[in-house]
Amino acid sequence: MIDSPYGGIESFGRGLIRGGTPIAGGCGRNHKQICKAHNALRGAQPVFKISCRHLWKVYGAQTAKGNSRHTSAQLEQLVRHQGHIGAVQDVSFDVDCGEIFVIMGLSGSGKSTVVRCLSRLIEPTAGEVLFDGQDLLRFSNQALIKLRRHKMGMVFQGFGLLPHLSVLQNVAFPLRVQGVARRTREARAQEVIALVGLEGREEAFPRQLSGGQQQRVGIARSLAIEPDLWFLDEPFSALDPLIRSQMQDEFLHLQQKLRKTIVFITHDFLEALKLADRIAIMKEGRIVQIGTPAEIVLQPADGYVAEFTRDVPRTSLLQAGDCMDPLPRNTPAEPAATLATSAAGGLRVSMQ
Repeated sequence: MIDSPYGGIESFGRGLIRGGTPIAGGCGRNHKQICKAHNALRGAQPVFKISCRHLWKVYGAQTAKGNSRHTSAQLEQLVRHQGHIGAVQDVSFDVDCGEIFVIMGLSGSGKSTVVRCLSRLIEPTAGEVLFDGQDLLRFSNQALIKLRRHKMGMVFQGFGLLPHLSVLQNVAFPLRVQGVARRTREARAQEVIALVGLEGREEAFPRQLSGGQQQRVGIARSLAIEPDLWFLDEPFSALDPLIRSQMQDEFLHLQQKLRKTIVFITHDFLEALKLADRIAIMKEGRIVQIGTPAEIVLQPADGYVAEFTRDVPRTSLLQAGDCMDPLPRNTPAEPAATLATSAAGGLRVSMQ
C-alpha cells in the first residue's frame, strides 16, 4: 500500500457573475446561508469548511525541531532579529462551504507554502488549521493519511501523472490506494473522465496527450474520490495562454456542476478576478488584503495591491451595485428614486 496525498471537494449553492451574466446556482450568498442553516440544525457555532488561525511556517535553527512550540511574538522576533525565514507569517482566514477562495501574490510571497500547510504536506511551525472545526495539527499520522485519501484533493502545477499508466489507470489510482475494487474504481474513473471531456482517451498514455489534456487528467484524478476540499496550486500556469483561458472556463463550468470548496493558488491577478469569490493577496509571507474581486479593485489596501489592479478593465468586472451608496433616510421631498431588488437579484429603479 502506498501513502498518497491525494484527496478533496464539497460545496453548496453558489452563484457567480462573470461579465455581467449570472451563472446558475443561486446568488453569491447561498453557500453561506446554507452553511449557517446547517450549523443551526446541529446546534453548533458557525463552522467553516476550512480555517487557519495565526498560521506560521518559519525556517531556521530555533524552529527545526518538530516538537518545538513558539508564540507568535517569539516567531516575530526570530524572523526580525535572528535571521530566520518567515515563509508564512501570522496568516488567518476562513473558507466557506462552496467558495472559491483564491490566494495570490508574487513568486516567493508564501502562497504555495500556505496551501501545503493547510494539508500538512508541510508542517506548520505554529497556529491552527481547522477542517470542519477539527484542528488538523492534532491529527495522528494515520488519521491524516485517511483524511487526505478521502476528503482532500490537490492539483499541482506539475501534472504529476504516472507515465506507465493509462488515463483510466491514472484517474483510478487514488481509489486503488484506498483498496477499492477494480470494477468500482474504473467505473468511477470513467465518470470523471467524461466530466472533464476526455471520453475516448481512456487508454492513452500521458506522453500521447497535450498539456491541456494532461491537466484534465490531473483534475479528474483529484475528483475521483469525491473529496470535500480541493486544493489547486497554480494548475494552469504551465499552459499556453489560449489553452489556459479555455481551462479556466472549463474549471468554472465544473464548479457550476460540482459546487466544491476550493482553495486556488495563482500569481495571475486576472485569473484570480475571473475565478474567485474572494481573494487573499500575500506579500512576504503575510496577507495584505482579503476581499471580493470588486472590493480589491475599488478599495486596495495599499500601493502593493493597487499595483495589481492598475490595468484591470473595470467595465468587465464591476456591476452597478459595486459603485452605489445607499440612499440616506429622510431625504428631502424631491423626485426620489425608489429602489427595490428583484427576485433575480437585479435592481429596479422607479421615479416618484
